[in-house]
Amino acid sequence: MKNFIYSLFFICSSTILSAQHTYPKDSLQQLLHSTLVESKSYIEKGKVADYIPELSKADKNKLGIALIDKQGKLYTLGDVHTKFTIQSISKIIALMIAVQERGEAYIFSRMGYYGTDQAFNSMEALNTRQKPLNPMMNAGAIATTASIIGNGDEAYQKILKMIRFITNNDSIKLNEAVYLSEKETGNRNRSMFYLEKNFGLFDAKGEESLNNYFKQCSIEVDAVDLAKIGYFFAHNCTRFDGDKTYYNPEMAELINSIMLTAGMYNYSGEYSRKVGIPSKSGVGGGILGSVPGKYGIGTFNPALDTQGNSAAGLYIFEKLSKKLALSIFR
Repeated sequence: MKNFIYSLFFICSSTILSAQHTYPKDSLQQLLHSTLVESKSYIEKGKVADYIPELSKADKNKLGIALIDKQGKLYTLGDVHTKFTIQSISKIIALMIAVQERGEAYIFSRMGYYGTDQAFNSMEALNTRQKPLNPMMNAGAIATTASIIGNGDEAYQKILKMIRFITNNDSIKLNEAVYLSEKETGNRNRSMFYLEKNFGLFDAKGEESLNNYFKQCSIEVDAVDLAKIGYFFAHNCTRFDGDKTYYNPEMAELINSIMLTAGMYNYSGEYSRKVGIPSKSGVGGGILGSVPGKYGIGTFNPALDTQGNSAAGLYIFEKLSKKLALSIFR
């Protein structure tokens, strides 16, 4: 009788543990629906970015979730086809290309792997270390893009081409108005660029490399595109439809590790604890999530918290992480 009770306990315990790590597929859409509804209350806690004038025109009530499972099936809800500029999420694509061309050692001799308690546009590390803390802060991203081989706008074209490939979406293009707005008002980024150039972190003619950075941030995407990019890095650089042209487990490991430590700016440490998903946010309102071996996730809502992350998007990721047991630490 005692052995029977122990066996029953073992079976029940295994079932409970298993249930913590799965979610019935026919209920996934229901989970997205409840999460989207709940996240709407967080919109009022955020504010649309206005330091780039064109971004201030975004509708703060637009809200969408897109998720691609390991079989490549797409689940969507809300405003998933609303276009917005990719902004800092483009940094992971630029980093991928720069490392492909130059090697990881070269790129990270010019910046660190560090996390930070500084804002995304902080210049403190440049003043103290004479190189950026990591490639996800603006200073690091500017140096990354400037390290991509090519003249004129070749670096930007490479980034655009890669985003189009990963998403299998050739309609993705530059938002010219946002680009010009960024270029006109980007004096803080401009000062970083010239400091880094002065420190010898890269060679650049005029402001070509800086303009490439402004352009890459101004590429228009939607939440589905972000989910596809998330899937790509979650599956060792395999596209959602199975294309393995860029298959590279080491690259996926690098990008995911950088996103985990620095992808959510100075919120990254708390985000790692609460969510535990390699993610990258952008001030356009997007958040991309890469759950290794599982999901690619994209969310959109342009109302940002004080750290530059979508307030509703943060709630969505925290809820999905808990309900689907997506933290890489579980």
